[in-house]
Amino acid sequence: MSELTKRILFAIPAAFIMLVITWYGGRPFEILLAMLAGFTVWELHRIMHQTGKPDFFLVSVAIAFTIWIYFHLPLWFIAVFSALLLVITTWAVFDRKTEFSTRWLSSFFTGIYPTVGFFMIVNIRNLGENIEGFWLTLTLFLMIWGNDVFAYFGGKSLGKRPLVPVISPNKTWEGFWFGFLGAAVGFLIIYLIASPYPLPLWTLLPAVVIISIFGPLGDIMESSLKRKAGVKDSSSLIPGHGGMFDRFDSMILSAPFLFFFFYFLI
Repeated sequence: MSELTKRILFAIPAAFIMLVITWYGGRPFEILLAMLAGFTVWELHRIMHQTGKPDFFLVSVAIAFTIWIYFHLPLWFIAVFSALLLVITTWAVFDRKTEFSTRWLSSFFTGIYPTVGFFMIVNIRNLGENIEGFWLTLTLFLMIWGNDVFAYFGGKSLGKRPLVPVISPNKTWEGFWFGFLGAAVGFLIIYLIASPYPLPLWTLLPAVVIISIFGPLGDIMESSLKRKAGVKDSSSLIPGHGGMFDRFDSMILSAPFLFFFFYFLI
């Protein structure tokens, strides 16, 4: 069975399940995203180990778990935990010579980076009325997918100038600009099928800029880490697709910025 066949056979039912759970929202959506975040933290932990800068995995998990249940914790615990995290991290930044400092910074990054991204997707789903949150979440999904697809085919057909040749030789400036068009198409699809769409049409432009800049940056960041680790995929969890980090790298970095943009408009 070819890799393309594996991708298609997995992608179609996975996309359908994702759509249904996104429509339902609430606890099922939060649980699904928590699982995706957990797998991604584990993958990032493995990558950091391969780069020679391993984390304290239990610390990474504790940070991720605390972020995920943030709104269910008492205020005093949040204050103490945040202060402790800030003090230790600040000390580690200025003292990178010891193994503890290096591993703590890796733990801080591993626990926070993917978790915040998935957590913000949940927050997008919870914006406004239930149906509004559904359309806004689909906007994120389709803009990311549109950006990826147009950037891939645009770069493959017309790409000449490398974007980041050392990190990702196949990415080109031509593909990068085509990604803007793909993100716009993704936004317009949801705008046209929603009844009605919760935001005015002018929000297309800033949303496209957010996705088309931070999406590729998230992809490049993961590619840089994998290159340092000497691995092709973050894991083999998804047949034909690699790992969760491979599939959601663009969305993880884009989601927080898109959430705050939507939040101030809703």
